[in-house]
Amino acid sequence: MLAAPPGATGDAGAAAAQVTRALVAALTALVTQIHALDTHIAALLRQHADAHIFLSLPRAQSLRAARLLAEIGDCRARFPTPESLASLAGVTPSTRQSGKMKTTSFRRSADKQLRDAVCDFAADSRHANPWAAHLYNAARARGHRHPHAVRIVARAWLHVIWRCWQNHQPHDPARHRALQTLLHSDTAAA
Repeated sequence: MLAAPPGATGDAGAAAAQVTRALVAALTALVTQIHALDTHIAALLRQHADAHIFLSLPRAQSLRAARLLAEIGDCRARFPTPESLASLAGVTPSTRQSGKMKTTSFRRSADKQLRDAVCDFAADSRHANPWAAHLYNAARARGHRHPHAVRIVARAWLHVIWRCWQNHQPHDPARHRALQTLLHSDTAAA
């Protein structure tokens, strides 16, 4: 049986214990403040008219839903099409053409906060939504690295979010045609 290594003793041990107690006290205060802020953000989110849309997304709890809402905003005229939202979020490729030469690359010019919020949601949604998982796995099978595959899922989700947002309706998996098609094809294959 292995024994734990001996701790510091004497003056060095007393000093290390004092530092540890101070760090624990500081972390305890931070955890308390983080919990208070989380509670406050959740309360403010519930008051917003579009909260039900963002809270209905898979794995979008209060903080993630609030972040998506804050980054997308509530001015629907700002994004007349889902492509305009996806382009600002930087989840669409940048295509440049000169004569016969055409190149496609990562879109660097984007709202990085929006991209981060959408990609965070998209990366986690694949664990709860079979459609998102299918898109991610298909992108990986085509040879895309994880960040690129997540952006592909994010672009698809932005089309869904944009439609829900424009219609003032929460996301309903039963009305999501691509998800239902995937579920029915999996059922038929089984």
